[in-house]
Amino acid sequence: MKKIALLFAGQGAQSVGMGRDLAGQFAVAADLFRRADEILGRNLSEIAWTGPIEELTKTSNCQPALYVHGLACLAILHELGGSFSIGGAAGLSLGEMTAHAAASTFDFANGLKLVQRRGELMDEACAATNGAMAAMIGADESAVRALAADADVDVANINAPGQIVISGERAKVEAAIGMAKEHGIRRATLLNVAGAYHSRLMESAYQKLGAVLVHVPVQPPCFPVISNVTGAEVTTPIEIRRTLQDQVTGTVRWLDCIEHLVDLGCDLFVELGPGGVLAGLLRRTLKDMDVISISDAESVRKCAERICAQDQG
Repeated sequence: MKKIALLFAGQGAQSVGMGRDLAGQFAVAADLFRRADEILGRNLSEIAWTGPIEELTKTSNCQPALYVHGLACLAILHELGGSFSIGGAAGLSLGEMTAHAAASTFDFANGLKLVQRRGELMDEACAATNGAMAAMIGADESAVRALAADADVDVANINAPGQIVISGERAKVEAAIGMAKEHGIRRATLLNVAGAYHSRLMESAYQKLGAVLVHVPVQPPCFPVISNVTGAEVTTPIEIRRTLQDQVTGTVRWLDCIEHLVDLGCDLFVELGPGGVLAGLLRRTLKDMDVISISDAESVRKCAERICAQDQG
């Protein structure tokens, strides 16, 4: 019997049309999108389903859209696959909020409002700073940390072996790209993002989100949720609030999150969200690991069949 881990997509995975066929074929998904529109007082589902992509890509749209989409995929999976047990969950950046909602750390509505506010605060921080991010390919963590120190930028994401992202002031990130070869880094590429996420340039969002989190009702998760910033399980409300706040300016230790889920005995990973990015990172980390990506009605049905078959087996 395989032990299931859930992985929730982060910003950048969004695509126009996400969730439309889910809502068209499953009432439980349609209900979540309808509730999201009511809670936010605007037509988020319309932006997710018809775009344009420029509108969907705005942080304050794509973060809540990915949150609702991930939970809609999970709701359908439970409807088709029964109440299968979950060995643990993690989410990349914004996806960590979705993982907590999946584990009933907070309810759908409070989580959605939190995600919406987080997106707005990050948008504000982006507008007030001139930030950028770059991927360092084919480098170990110590080489990237040395480069980041020399260029005065931050290490934003440790995604997989040989894939690390830096973040900071645009001029400094561009300088770091120029210095990458000297540090033994094979390739450095500027990312198409609105600002310097997971860096000190998000300090204003960090401060304001902390004030918001104090008022969000938080329960201990009903299955293990792994924190981006610690790479370990978080269990108490104080710890959960702190790590969700720290994540705004801190390093996303995605590689550690995956390794922790494996240590918990998880051996079937289910990615919930468009694009298959997390499945790709997982295969770079553990090339033989069993991973399924679900984002539309067909992929959710296939995953549910697999879960039912293993439960019966």
